[in-house]
Amino acid sequence: MDERGWVGKDVVGIQANQTLFLVIQHSPLKYQQKYLPMMREAVKKRNATPGNLAYLEDRVALREGKRQIYGSQSAKNKITNKWYISPMIDPDNVDKRRAEVGLGTIAEYAAKMNIEWNLEAYKKELPEMEKLEKIK
Repeated sequence: MDERGWVGKDVVGIQANQTLFLVIQHSPLKYQQKYLPMMREAVKKRNATPGNLAYLEDRVALREGKRQIYGSQSAKNKITNKWYISPMIDPDNVDKRRAEVGLGTIAEYAAKMNIEWNLEAYKKELPEMEKLEKIK
C-alpha cells in the first residue's frame, strides 16, 4: 500500500478488498491513522466500501478520544457488565449518516449486538459513557 496506494476491489476483487479493510480495522492506531486517508480516496473512486470506511472512521475517532460518527462501535460497561453503543456525535441524526454510507439503522445494529436501543436513554447516559471511554 505504501507503494501502490489502496489496492481496491477493481484490482484484487471484493473479498480481498474486505480482507484488507479488516486487517487495517484491527491494526494498531498508528496504522489505522496512516491508511484512513487512502481508504477515503478509495471510497471516492468506488474502490472501497463506504460502510467499511464508516467503521474505520468510528474506530479511529474513539481511539483518539473523540466521539464516533456512525455508531458502529460498541463497548462493555465494566461496572454494569452491559454492552452499549460507544459515544457518538449528534445521536438524533445517526440514522441519516448511516444511510448515507449504506448501513442499516442504529436500532437494527443494536439489536444484532444484543444492545437495547433507546435514543432518549442513550442521550441521558452519554456523559457517563464518555467518562468510561475517556472521550474528550
